[in-house]
Amino acid sequence: MDDEWYAPDRIADLVLDVVTRVSFYEQIAAVLLTLVGAWVLSRAIQRKLDSVSSPTEGEDAPNRIRDRVYNVTNQVRDLLFPGLSALLLGITVAVTGEFFDQTWLVRLVQGANFLSLIYMIVTRTNPREYVRHFMVFVMVPIVILYGLGLLDNITRSLDAISFEFGSINFTLYGAMRTAVFAVVLFWLGRFSNATGQEIIRNRVKLDDTNRELALKSFQIALFVLIALVFLQIAGIDLTALVVFGGAIGVGLGFGLQQIASNFISGIIILLDRTLAIGDFIELEDGRSGTLRELSMRSATLETYDGKDIMVPNERFITTAFTNWTHNNDKQRYPIVLEVAYGTDIEKLFDILREVVASHPSVLSGDEFPIEERPDAEIQAFNDSGIEILVEFWMRGIDDGKNRVGGDLLLMIWTALREHDIEIPFPQTEVRLLEPKIKR
Repeated sequence: MDDEWYAPDRIADLVLDVVTRVSFYEQIAAVLLTLVGAWVLSRAIQRKLDSVSSPTEGEDAPNRIRDRVYNVTNQVRDLLFPGLSALLLGITVAVTGEFFDQTWLVRLVQGANFLSLIYMIVTRTNPREYVRHFMVFVMVPIVILYGLGLLDNITRSLDAISFEFGSINFTLYGAMRTAVFAVVLFWLGRFSNATGQEIIRNRVKLDDTNRELALKSFQIALFVLIALVFLQIAGIDLTALVVFGGAIGVGLGFGLQQIASNFISGIIILLDRTLAIGDFIELEDGRSGTLRELSMRSATLETYDGKDIMVPNERFITTAFTNWTHNNDKQRYPIVLEVAYGTDIEKLFDILREVVASHPSVLSGDEFPIEERPDAEIQAFNDSGIEILVEFWMRGIDDGKNRVGGDLLLMIWTALREHDIEIPFPQTEVRLLEPKIKR
């Protein structure tokens, strides 16, 4: 057993051999100098950021740029030292590899620092469970092998194992590398998409249409960028896609025709500004709702009864629809009623205009044009009474929390009863005639 490498005396000899080498202390010195340099540099950057982002006494209005820098500084403050350490240790590994006999200790410290940096980033972004498992079972072993100097040998061994699938030749290392980077790019894509959406949606200077256009442009650019990076990592020659691009395009054109049509229609809608978030849309089939979301495939209309209507973007290009509030949020609504023929019409008109104008949501007053003020007029003479048309203007849609028509009907009914104005209703008079008896 004494000849085995794990025997106590053998281990002691190995440790003694390591600690008596000059390269061991050279690596320790290089690591200490690197960490001290990273600490000094991180402290200097923190003080500089604090001086720039901290509020100045006597400021009357808040500085948005300074507040934003201050918030970002607080979020990344703890990442400055490990991030700079990882950067400087990478430089140290390259330098020591040229001048030192051994670099295993520097690589080991670099791997441990990289693990701590990954852990801090992951805990701050609060990823899903599969991301944590990926970090533990994939990234940690890779970093440990790198720190021990075994990663290059294992990589060469895996790269020597190749497979052929038709005319495509790939290695086991290439397949594993593609799988690892696919997971990393997928997570980075989701995180970047969520962060970008939050930043764009919080831009108060952009209106809803420009915000959605910027959001969709960002998503498309992010998707294209990640796709190109993934193809490069997978070793796929981008020039080969040109050869198959025509055939693939034809196949996708037939198989994904509706999806492509809705995608292009969504871009057209955002560019020509025919729709905006918050518009009240009435479709050709009579369904209506407020535009709550406009994605690349469909639009979501939220009705006042709590339902969502998913409308393909293509329908807004190929069919007619009514946008009630796009250019003007003021709407005109009618109320129709009948009064008896013996009613004083002039007096009735004054009562109706006064009652309708008293509602707080109805537009009334001298500041509005005369055509937008409440009005009443005779619309028709019916069999049982005079048909009166009452018109009023209001902002928004007469439904949901902004319901006005129902309130006005009750107010008009109460006013007519107070003034003894009769609302006629159809009546049928039946007479029983005695038959004439011929003598």
